[in-house]
Amino acid sequence: MSSAVRVIGVTELNEHIKSLLDADARLSAVYVRGELSNYKTYPSGHHYFTLKDQNSALRCVFFKREAAQLRFRPENGMSVVAFGRVSVFPRDGAYQLYVSELSPDGVGDLHVAYEQLKEKLLGEGLFDAGRKKPLPSFPGTIAVITSPAGAAVRDVIRVLGARWPLARVKVLPVRVQGAEAPGEIADAIGWANRYSVADLIITGRGGGSIEDLWAFNDERVARAIFASAIPVISAVGHEPDVTIADFVADVRAATPSNAAELAVPDAFEVGARLASLELRAAQTLRRSLSARRARLDALSVRRCLTDPMSYIDDKRQLLDMTRERLAAAASRGLHRGRERFARAAASLDALSPLRVLGRGYAIVRSPSGAIVKAASDVASGDIITARLKKDEIKCRVM
Repeated sequence: MSSAVRVIGVTELNEHIKSLLDADARLSAVYVRGELSNYKTYPSGHHYFTLKDQNSALRCVFFKREAAQLRFRPENGMSVVAFGRVSVFPRDGAYQLYVSELSPDGVGDLHVAYEQLKEKLLGEGLFDAGRKKPLPSFPGTIAVITSPAGAAVRDVIRVLGARWPLARVKVLPVRVQGAEAPGEIADAIGWANRYSVADLIITGRGGGSIEDLWAFNDERVARAIFASAIPVISAVGHEPDVTIADFVADVRAATPSNAAELAVPDAFEVGARLASLELRAAQTLRRSLSARRARLDALSVRRCLTDPMSYIDDKRQLLDMTRERLAAAASRGLHRGRERFARAAASLDALSPLRVLGRGYAIVRSPSGAIVKAASDVASGDIITARLKKDEIKCRVM
C-alpha cells in the first residue's frame, strides 16, 4: 500500500458523508410523499417508520418533540407527506429522513384526526341516543362554560334573560382556543358535576375555522361531556360546524343563541299557557258549580226533604200491607198443608192391615214367626199365633 494513500475509519467516513448531506440545501428541507410502513412508537416518545413507494423505501425518525404536535394517529398503509431533513445516523452509516412535520396526503391532518376520533368514540358508544339525558323543563341554574370575553357568552346571557329571567346563570370561564383549551373545558365540566353547581350545562363558542373549533374535537372534552351527570348542550360555531362535542352532548344547538333557546322555555309562552289553563279551570269550575246547584235545587223540592214524616208514614203503610200479605199467605199455606195431611192419613188408613182385621180377619204366624199361608206351613201340635184387631190368641194345630 502506497504511503500516499490516506486510510480513514468508518466513523470518519460516516461523519464526512453526513457533513455533505447536511450541507445540501435541497436536503435540509424536503417534502417526501410515501406510504407508512413498520410504524412504531417507543417508550421514549420517539416515532420510527419507513416511507415507501412501489420501488424504494426510506427510513424515517420522528422525535418526541415534533411528534407531540400530531393531530391524527398515523397507521400503516396510510399515504402521507413528510417534511424534514435528510442526514446520516453515523452509528449505523444509514441515511434517513428526520421528520419535523407529518400530514395525510390529500387531506388535512385535522380532518383525518377528526374522522379517526369520531370513529373511535362511535365504536365505544359515546354517541348512542339511548344514553342521552333529557333536559330539565325549568332549570333553576345554568352553567355556561365558554370564554368570558367572546360574543357567545353575551348571546347566551341575553337570550336566557329575555326568555326565562328566573334562571340563574353561572359563567365558568375557560379558554376555547389553543393548546390549553381542551383541558380547561374538560376540567370545568368535571368541576360543575363534582359540586353540582347547575341543573344544566351549556358549553361552546362562536364560529370559526376547524383550527379555531379544534378544542371541541378533543377526546378529553368528549369524555368529560359523556361522563357528566348534568345534561349538556353543545353550542359550537354556526350551523354547518359539527364537532365531536356535538355528537356526544345530550343536545346539539346550532349556535350559542340557539342553545339558550333550547335550555329554557319562553316566559311569555308559559304565561300565555298558564292564563289559558286558568281560564279553562275557571270555566270548568263554573260548569261544575252550575250542575251541582241544579241538582241541589232538584233535591230541595223532593217530598222526602219537604215532608220527611210522610215518607216514614208511607213506609209504615207499606209495612202493614206487607205483613197482611205475609199472614194471609201463611194461613193459606197452613190450610193447604192440613188438607194434604188429611188426604194422606185417609190413604194410609185405607191401606192399613188393621182395617182388614177389623172386618173379622186374622193374621196367623207359625212358631218361627212366619206368616202361615197354607196348612202345609205348620205341623200337627204346633203352637201358632193369631193376630186379631185388638188381641192375639195362641192356638194348637189339631
